Amino acid sequence: MCRQSASVCLAKTPVGQRDTSMGLVERLRLLPDPRCRRGRRHSFVSVLLIAASAALAGAKSYTAIGQWAASAPQHTLARLGTRAVGALGIRIAPSTATIRRVVATVCPGGLAELTGCNPASQDTLAVDGKSARGSRSSDGPAAHLLAAMTGAGQTVAQLRVPDRTNEITCFAALLSPFDLTGVVVTADALHTQRAHARFLVEEKKAHYLLVVKANQPALFQLLRCMPWPQVAARHYQRGQGHGRRETRVVRVLTITDLDLDFPHAVQAAKITRYRTDLKTGKLTRQTVYAITDLPHRQASPQRIGDLARSQWGIENRLHFVRDTAFREDASKIRTGHGPENMAALRNLAINTLREHGHRNIAAGLRHVSYDPFTRPLDLLDIP
Repeated sequence: MCRQSASVCLAKTPVGQRDTSMGLVERLRLLPDPRCRRGRRHSFVSVLLIAASAALAGAKSYTAIGQWAASAPQHTLARLGTRAVGALGIRIAPSTATIRRVVATVCPGGLAELTGCNPASQDTLAVDGKSARGSRSSDGPAAHLLAAMTGAGQTVAQLRVPDRTNEITCFAALLSPFDLTGVVVTADALHTQRAHARFLVEEKKAHYLLVVKANQPALFQLLRCMPWPQVAARHYQRGQGHGRRETRVVRVLTITDLDLDFPHAVQAAKITRYRTDLKTGKLTRQTVYAITDLPHRQASPQRIGDLARSQWGIENRLHFVRDTAFREDASKIRTGHGPENMAALRNLAINTLREHGHRNIAAGLRHVSYDPFTRPLDLLDIP
Protein backbone atom coordinates (compact mmCIF):
# COMPACT_ATOMS: atom_id res chain seq x y z
CA MET A 1 0.00 0.00 0.00
CA CYS A 2 1.10 3.55 -0.68
CA ARG A 3 2.27 5.55 2.32
CA GLN A 4 0.37 8.44 0.73
CA SER A 5 -3.04 7.47 2.12
CA ALA A 6 -4.83 4.27 1.18
CA SER A 7 -4.10 3.99 -2.54
CA VAL A 8 -1.94 1.34 -4.15
CA CYS A 9 1.67 2.50 -4.54
CA LEU A 10 2.91 2.17 -8.09
CA ALA A 11 6.54 3.19 -7.58
CA LYS A 12 8.88 0.47 -8.83
CA THR A 13 11.89 1.48 -6.75
CA PRO A 14 11.79 2.72 -3.13
CA VAL A 15 13.12 6.24 -2.73
CA GLY A 16 15.92 5.05 -0.46
CA GLN A 17 17.28 2.68 -3.13
CA ARG A 18 17.39 4.93 -6.18
CA ASP A 19 20.56 6.57 -7.48
CA THR A 20 20.53 10.24 -6.50
CA SER A 21 22.63 11.08 -9.58
CA MET A 22 19.81 10.10 -11.96
CA GLY A 23 18.26 12.83 -14.07
CA LEU A 24 14.58 13.64 -14.14
CA VAL A 25 13.90 11.46 -17.19
CA GLU A 26 15.49 8.39 -15.60
CA ARG A 27 13.64 8.98 -12.34
CA LEU A 28 10.26 9.29 -14.03
CA ARG A 29 10.87 5.99 -15.81
CA LEU A 30 10.68 4.31 -12.40
CA LEU A 31 6.96 5.10 -12.35
CA PRO A 32 4.76 2.59 -14.22
CA ASP A 33 2.04 3.82 -16.53
CA PRO A 34 -1.34 3.70 -14.73
CA ARG A 35 -3.27 3.65 -18.01
CA CYS A 36 -4.76 0.57 -19.59
CA ARG A 37 -2.45 -1.03 -22.18
CA ARG A 38 -5.08 -0.79 -24.89
CA GLY A 39 -5.23 2.50 -26.74
CA ARG A 40 -1.99 4.06 -25.51
CA ARG A 41 -0.65 6.45 -28.11
CA HIS A 42 1.62 8.73 -26.13
CA SER A 43 4.60 7.85 -23.97
CA PHE A 44 3.85 8.07 -20.25
CA VAL A 45 7.19 9.75 -19.49
CA SER A 46 6.77 12.27 -22.29
CA VAL A 47 3.38 13.34 -20.94
CA LEU A 48 4.86 13.88 -17.47
CA LEU A 49 7.79 15.81 -18.96
CA ILE A 50 5.36 18.03 -20.85
CA ALA A 51 3.44 18.72 -17.65
CA ALA A 52 6.64 19.50 -15.72
CA SER A 53 8.00 21.78 -18.48
CA ALA A 54 4.73 23.64 -18.85
CA ALA A 55 4.47 24.15 -15.09
CA LEU A 56 8.00 25.59 -15.10
CA ALA A 57 6.90 27.91 -17.90
CA GLY A 58 4.04 29.15 -15.73
CA ALA A 59 1.11 26.87 -16.68
CA LYS A 60 -1.38 26.65 -13.81
CA SER A 61 -4.03 24.22 -15.10
CA TYR A 62 -4.58 21.20 -17.34
CA THR A 63 -5.87 23.52 -20.07
CA ALA A 64 -2.77 25.69 -19.89
CA ILE A 65 -0.52 22.63 -20.06
CA GLY A 66 -2.45 21.36 -23.07
CA GLN A 67 -2.14 24.73 -24.82
CA TRP A 68 1.61 24.79 -24.12
CA ALA A 69 1.97 21.30 -25.64
CA ALA A 70 -0.14 22.20 -28.70
CA SER A 71 2.00 25.30 -29.32
CA ALA A 72 5.36 23.58 -28.82
CA PRO A 73 7.60 23.44 -31.92
CA GLN A 74 8.90 20.21 -33.35
CA HIS A 75 12.36 20.45 -31.78
CA THR A 76 10.80 20.80 -28.31
CA LEU A 77 8.46 17.85 -28.84
CA ALA A 78 11.42 15.78 -30.07
CA ARG A 79 13.37 16.50 -26.88
CA LEU A 80 10.31 15.53 -24.84
CA GLY A 81 10.01 12.20 -26.67
CA THR A 82 6.52 12.67 -28.06
CA ARG A 83 5.00 10.36 -30.68
CA ALA A 84 6.30 10.61 -34.25
CA VAL A 85 3.97 9.76 -37.16
CA GLY A 86 4.28 9.50 -40.91
CA ALA A 87 7.28 9.15 -43.16
CA LEU A 88 8.53 12.57 -42.11
CA GLY A 89 8.34 11.73 -38.42
CA ILE A 90 6.05 14.61 -37.47
CA ARG A 91 5.82 14.95 -33.72
CA ILE A 92 2.31 14.92 -32.23
CA ALA A 93 1.62 16.44 -28.81
CA PRO A 94 -0.82 14.72 -26.43
CA SER A 95 -4.21 16.33 -25.98
CA THR A 96 -5.38 18.11 -22.85
CA ALA A 97 -7.57 15.09 -22.01
CA THR A 98 -4.57 12.75 -22.16
CA ILE A 99 -2.51 15.06 -19.95
CA ARG A 100 -5.37 15.31 -17.46
CA ARG A 101 -5.81 11.54 -17.37
CA VAL A 102 -2.12 10.85 -16.75
CA VAL A 103 -1.59 13.54 -14.09
CA ALA A 104 -4.78 12.59 -12.25
CA THR A 105 -3.92 8.88 -12.05
CA VAL A 106 -0.12 8.65 -11.62
CA CYS A 107 0.99 7.47 -8.17
CA PRO A 108 1.22 10.61 -5.99
CA GLY A 109 3.73 9.07 -3.60
CA GLY A 110 6.12 8.07 -6.35
CA LEU A 111 5.81 11.35 -8.26
CA ALA A 112 6.41 13.51 -5.17
CA GLU A 113 9.45 11.51 -4.04
CA LEU A 114 11.01 11.12 -7.48
CA THR A 115 10.76 14.85 -8.20
CA GLY A 116 11.88 15.99 -4.72
CA CYS A 117 15.36 16.53 -3.33
CA ASN A 118 17.34 14.25 -1.04
CA PRO A 119 17.38 15.49 2.60
CA ALA A 120 20.48 13.50 3.59
CA SER A 121 23.22 15.70 5.03
CA GLN A 122 20.89 18.71 5.15
CA ASP A 123 21.01 20.94 8.20
CA THR A 124 17.28 21.41 8.80
CA LEU A 125 13.99 20.01 7.56
CA ALA A 126 10.72 21.86 8.16
CA VAL A 127 7.38 20.03 8.12
CA ASP A 128 4.06 21.80 7.63
CA GLY A 129 0.72 21.35 5.89
CA LYS A 130 -1.41 23.38 3.50
CA SER A 131 -4.89 23.00 2.03
CA ALA A 132 -5.51 23.48 -1.69
CA ARG A 133 -8.73 25.38 -1.14
CA GLY A 134 -9.98 25.23 -4.70
CA SER A 135 -10.00 21.42 -4.66
CA ARG A 136 -13.01 21.33 -2.33
CA SER A 137 -15.99 19.55 -3.87
CA SER A 138 -19.62 19.06 -2.91
CA ASP A 139 -18.93 15.62 -1.48
CA GLY A 140 -15.46 16.10 0.02
CA PRO A 141 -13.16 18.60 1.72
CA ALA A 142 -10.21 20.34 0.11
CA ALA A 143 -7.03 18.34 -0.36
CA HIS A 144 -4.69 18.90 2.59
CA LEU A 145 -1.02 18.38 1.70
CA LEU A 146 1.73 17.78 4.24
CA ALA A 147 5.17 18.75 2.94
CA ALA A 148 8.80 18.72 4.09
CA MET A 149 11.25 21.41 2.98
CA THR A 150 14.98 21.81 3.62
CA GLY A 151 16.54 24.96 5.01
CA ALA A 152 17.73 25.76 1.46
CA GLY A 153 14.13 25.94 0.26
CA GLN A 154 14.07 22.57 -1.53
CA THR A 155 10.93 20.46 -1.18
CA VAL A 156 11.74 16.86 -0.26
CA ALA A 157 8.33 15.20 -0.51
CA GLN A 158 4.68 15.67 0.28
CA LEU A 159 1.65 13.52 0.88
CA ARG A 160 -2.07 14.07 0.97
CA VAL A 161 -3.63 13.78 4.41
CA PRO A 162 -6.58 11.37 4.22
CA ASP A 163 -10.02 12.84 4.81
CA ARG A 164 -11.41 12.72 8.37
CA THR A 165 -7.98 12.74 9.91
CA ASN A 166 -5.15 15.26 10.41
CA GLU A 167 -1.44 15.78 9.84
CA ILE A 168 -0.45 13.88 12.99
CA THR A 169 -1.23 10.52 11.42
CA CYS A 170 0.97 11.27 8.38
CA PHE A 171 4.09 12.71 10.02
CA ALA A 172 6.03 9.45 10.28
CA ALA A 173 4.84 8.26 6.86
CA LEU A 174 6.14 11.43 5.23
CA LEU A 175 9.65 11.11 6.67
CA SER A 176 10.12 7.34 6.97
CA PRO A 177 11.71 6.71 3.51
CA PHE A 178 14.57 9.18 4.01
CA ASP A 179 17.94 9.14 5.74
CA LEU A 180 17.66 11.91 8.36
CA THR A 181 20.76 11.16 10.40
CA GLY A 182 21.86 14.37 12.09
CA VAL A 183 19.11 16.48 10.47
CA VAL A 184 17.14 18.83 12.74
CA VAL A 185 13.42 18.42 12.00
CA THR A 186 11.21 21.36 12.94
CA ALA A 187 7.43 21.37 13.14
CA ASP A 188 4.59 23.42 14.55
CA ALA A 189 2.63 22.72 17.71
CA LEU A 190 0.32 20.17 16.10
CA HIS A 191 3.28 17.78 15.78
CA THR A 192 4.56 18.23 19.33
CA GLN A 193 3.76 14.60 20.05
CA ARG A 194 5.75 12.15 22.14
CA ALA A 195 5.49 9.50 19.44
CA HIS A 196 6.96 11.93 16.89
CA ALA A 197 9.90 12.73 19.17
CA ARG A 198 10.67 9.04 19.70
CA PHE A 199 10.34 8.36 15.97
CA LEU A 200 12.83 11.09 15.06
CA VAL A 201 15.45 10.40 17.71
CA GLU A 202 15.25 6.62 18.09
CA GLU A 203 14.36 5.47 14.57
CA LYS A 204 15.67 8.19 12.25
CA LYS A 205 18.68 9.28 14.39
CA ALA A 206 17.58 12.86 13.81
CA HIS A 207 16.98 15.84 16.11
CA TYR A 208 13.88 17.92 16.68
CA LEU A 209 12.72 21.41 17.55
CA LEU A 210 9.00 21.42 18.29
CA VAL A 211 6.76 24.37 19.15
CA VAL A 212 4.67 24.03 22.31
CA LYS A 213 1.23 25.60 22.55
CA ALA A 214 -1.98 25.03 24.48
CA ASN A 215 -2.72 21.74 22.70
CA GLN A 216 -0.22 20.30 25.22
CA PRO A 217 -1.63 22.10 28.30
CA ALA A 218 0.52 20.51 31.01
CA LEU A 219 3.76 20.95 29.07
CA PHE A 220 2.78 24.47 28.02
CA GLN A 221 2.06 25.52 31.59
CA LEU A 222 5.37 24.14 32.82
CA LEU A 223 7.26 26.10 30.18
CA ARG A 224 5.38 29.29 30.97
CA CYS A 225 6.23 29.03 34.69
CA MET A 226 9.98 28.67 34.18
CA PRO A 227 12.20 31.50 35.50
CA TRP A 228 12.71 33.12 32.12
CA PRO A 229 13.54 36.65 33.43
CA GLN A 230 16.58 35.21 35.19
CA VAL A 231 17.93 33.44 32.11
CA ALA A 232 21.34 34.73 31.07
CA ALA A 233 21.57 32.64 27.87
CA ARG A 234 19.77 34.83 25.39
CA HIS A 235 20.18 36.16 21.88
CA TYR A 236 18.73 39.15 20.03
CA GLN A 237 17.83 39.05 16.33
CA ARG A 238 16.70 42.12 14.45
CA GLY A 239 15.34 42.54 10.96
CA GLN A 240 13.16 44.69 8.76
CA GLY A 241 10.90 43.83 5.86
CA HIS A 242 7.30 43.49 4.65
CA GLY A 243 6.49 46.89 6.13
CA ARG A 244 7.55 46.09 9.67
CA ARG A 245 10.54 46.09 11.97
CA GLU A 246 11.00 42.97 14.11
CA THR A 247 13.12 42.14 17.14
CA ARG A 248 13.31 38.54 18.38
CA VAL A 249 14.59 37.67 21.84
CA VAL A 250 15.55 34.01 22.33
CA ARG A 251 16.04 32.64 25.84
CA VAL A 252 17.18 29.05 26.40
CA LEU A 253 17.12 26.79 29.49
CA THR A 254 18.47 23.29 30.08
CA ILE A 255 15.61 21.11 31.36
CA THR A 256 17.22 17.72 31.90
CA ASP A 257 16.67 17.99 35.68
CA LEU A 258 12.95 18.71 35.27
CA ASP A 259 10.27 16.08 34.84
CA LEU A 260 8.63 17.28 31.63
CA ASP A 261 7.54 13.80 30.54
CA PHE A 262 8.63 14.45 26.96
CA PRO A 263 11.06 12.04 25.27
CA HIS A 264 14.67 13.16 24.85
CA ALA A 265 13.90 16.83 25.69
CA VAL A 266 17.12 18.62 26.73
CA GLN A 267 16.47 22.33 26.23
CA ALA A 268 13.48 24.65 26.28
CA ALA A 269 13.31 28.01 24.53
CA LYS A 270 11.19 31.11 24.87
CA ILE A 271 11.06 33.22 21.72
CA THR A 272 9.51 36.68 22.03
CA ARG A 273 8.87 38.63 18.85
CA TYR A 274 8.31 42.40 18.95
CA ARG A 275 6.90 43.78 15.70
CA THR A 276 6.51 47.46 14.85
CA ASP A 277 4.37 48.46 11.89
CA LEU A 278 6.42 51.03 10.00
CA LYS A 279 3.31 52.76 8.67
CA THR A 280 1.16 53.00 11.81
CA GLY A 281 3.81 52.60 14.52
CA LYS A 282 1.73 49.91 16.24
CA LEU A 283 3.77 47.52 18.39
CA THR A 284 2.71 43.88 18.85
CA ARG A 285 4.30 41.11 20.88
CA GLN A 286 4.12 37.35 20.41
CA THR A 287 5.64 34.67 22.62
CA VAL A 288 6.41 31.15 21.42
CA TYR A 289 7.81 28.22 23.42
CA ALA A 290 9.77 25.33 21.96
CA ILE A 291 11.63 22.21 23.11
CA THR A 292 14.54 20.35 21.53
CA ASP A 293 16.73 17.34 22.13
CA LEU A 294 19.83 19.34 21.18
CA PRO A 295 22.18 20.16 24.12
CA HIS A 296 23.52 23.67 24.61
CA ARG A 297 26.82 22.79 22.91
CA GLN A 298 24.96 22.01 19.69
CA ALA A 299 22.20 24.59 20.00
CA SER A 300 23.02 28.03 21.37
CA PRO A 301 20.25 30.66 21.65
CA GLN A 302 21.27 31.97 18.24
CA ARG A 303 21.04 28.49 16.76
CA ILE A 304 17.61 27.95 18.33
CA GLY A 305 16.43 31.23 16.83
CA ASP A 306 17.67 30.22 13.38
CA LEU A 307 15.94 26.84 13.66
CA ALA A 308 12.65 28.49 14.60
CA ARG A 309 12.92 30.84 11.63
CA SER A 310 13.54 27.88 9.30
CA GLN A 311 10.20 26.43 10.42
CA TRP A 312 8.38 29.69 9.76
CA GLY A 313 10.14 29.85 6.39
CA ILE A 314 8.16 26.97 4.89
CA GLU A 315 5.07 29.17 4.94
CA ASN A 316 6.80 31.96 3.02
CA ARG A 317 9.04 29.94 0.71
CA LEU A 318 6.66 27.14 -0.27
CA HIS A 319 3.01 27.62 0.64
CA PHE A 320 2.90 31.35 -0.05
CA VAL A 321 4.79 30.90 -3.33
CA ARG A 322 2.39 28.23 -4.57
CA ASP A 323 -0.54 30.48 -3.69
CA THR A 324 0.77 33.65 -5.32
CA ALA A 325 2.97 32.50 -8.21
CA PHE A 326 0.85 29.48 -9.20
CA ARG A 327 -2.56 30.53 -7.82
CA GLU A 328 -2.98 27.12 -6.21
CA ASP A 329 -5.91 28.08 -4.00
CA ALA A 330 -7.84 29.29 -7.06
CA SER A 331 -7.21 26.06 -8.99
CA LYS A 332 -10.33 23.93 -9.48
CA ILE A 333 -8.43 20.67 -10.04
CA ARG A 334 -10.13 18.24 -7.68
CA THR A 335 -10.53 14.78 -9.21
CA GLY A 336 -8.32 11.75 -8.63
CA HIS A 337 -4.77 12.51 -7.56
CA GLY A 338 -4.85 15.77 -9.52
CA PRO A 339 -4.49 18.21 -6.59
CA GLU A 340 -1.46 16.52 -5.04
CA ASN A 341 0.24 15.73 -8.35
CA MET A 342 -0.14 19.28 -9.64
CA ALA A 343 1.30 20.48 -6.32
CA ALA A 344 4.22 18.08 -6.84
CA LEU A 345 4.86 19.59 -10.29
CA ARG A 346 4.78 23.09 -8.77
CA ASN A 347 7.24 21.95 -6.11
CA LEU A 348 9.51 20.64 -8.85
CA ALA A 349 9.35 24.00 -10.63
CA ILE A 350 10.21 25.85 -7.41
CA ASN A 351 13.09 23.48 -6.64
CA THR A 352 14.47 23.83 -10.18
CA LEU A 353 14.35 27.62 -10.15
CA ARG A 354 16.11 27.78 -6.78
CA GLU A 355 18.77 25.32 -7.94
CA HIS A 356 19.56 27.74 -10.77
CA GLY A 357 19.86 30.79 -8.54
CA HIS A 358 16.39 32.33 -8.75
CA ARG A 359 15.55 33.67 -5.29
CA ASN A 360 12.32 35.28 -6.49
CA ILE A 361 10.13 32.52 -7.94
CA ALA A 362 7.71 34.90 -9.68
CA ALA A 363 10.63 36.61 -11.41
CA GLY A 364 12.08 33.21 -12.30
CA LEU A 365 8.81 32.11 -13.91
CA ARG A 366 8.73 35.32 -15.96
CA HIS A 367 12.32 34.71 -17.07
CA VAL A 368 11.44 31.20 -18.23
CA SER A 369 8.25 32.39 -19.96
CA TYR A 370 10.26 34.63 -22.32
CA ASP A 371 11.56 31.45 -24.01
CA PRO A 372 8.92 28.91 -22.93
CA PHE A 373 9.88 26.05 -25.24
CA THR A 374 13.62 25.93 -24.57
CA ARG A 375 14.43 27.26 -21.11
CA PRO A 376 12.18 24.84 -19.14
CA LEU A 377 13.81 21.85 -20.84
CA ASP A 378 17.30 23.24 -20.27
CA LEU A 379 16.60 23.88 -16.59
CA LEU A 380 15.19 20.36 -16.15
CA ASP A 381 18.23 18.86 -17.95
CA ILE A 382 16.09 17.19 -20.60
CA PRO A 383 18.47 16.17 -23.42
